[in-house]
Amino acid sequence: MRSLLDIPAPAKINLFLHITGRRADGYHLMQSVFVLLDLCDTLHIETRADGRISRADIGSSTQGSDPLPDNDLCVRAARLLQATTGCTQGAHIQLEKRIPTQAGLGGGSSDAASTLLALNKLWRTRLSRQELTAIGLQLGADVPFFLLGDNAWVEGIGEQLTAIDYPPTPFMLLKPPVGLSTIQIFKDPNLKRDTKPATIAGFAEIENEHKHLFGRNDLQPVAETHCPDIRHCVDLLKAYQPSARMTGSGSTVFAPWFLNHDLQAIPSNWYHLRCMSLKNHPLKHWAD
Repeated sequence: MRSLLDIPAPAKINLFLHITGRRADGYHLMQSVFVLLDLCDTLHIETRADGRISRADIGSSTQGSDPLPDNDLCVRAARLLQATTGCTQGAHIQLEKRIPTQAGLGGGSSDAASTLLALNKLWRTRLSRQELTAIGLQLGADVPFFLLGDNAWVEGIGEQLTAIDYPPTPFMLLKPPVGLSTIQIFKDPNLKRDTKPATIAGFAEIENEHKHLFGRNDLQPVAETHCPDIRHCVDLLKAYQPSARMTGSGSTVFAPWFLNHDLQAIPSNWYHLRCMSLKNHPLKHWAD
């Protein structure tokens, strides 16, 4: 097998996001529930015999000869898998982006996770899910979630995962043109960092009522000061669903969407999409 085509990399939303403390090394401790969405990036990956890692956008004329950005998570994932396993094969990675960037939807982390899963097959490195997760955590706190394969209760810095069942649910996503830097949000001195820890049982009790979302997003007040359009998004969605809130570090706002009609009166250059949650990651069994 020399190539894998149409590899999905799904987005996620944080149903809530509480910051419960901070470690001595500066990393924030959190609690959240991550839910996969049917909004996906797509990757095509081919092996290379020369050991090089190259990447291009799908539809681009380049064949990967340009210098690669150090922060490209797909490239970093491939190189880290090479370094960990001693694999001498290379890969050409093509990516079609559908998930907005700097949106709190986990697109870059999901791309990295799908790259690891695909190359683990193509290179026959045969790492277990646990071993891939150890690599993924070096790339970003959200990557282990996308390697888990299930929706999850998330704690620690993102590495403590408990798989949960979450019923298929429609959501509306709304995002202004401006994105937000995760680092910028977490460095803000006004960020609330002392939310009382919650429990899975408490979350399940509220969510089963399907009347409103559990908890809140502790990053949202700070994000709104950096991007006032987030508040505009929240207000637009709250006209239909009172529990609208931001996902991740923004700038996407979401709400459960059981209505039959689309959003009205939104700026033409704002991103909006009705999507569905997924029960499992499409590649869940690739690391079994």
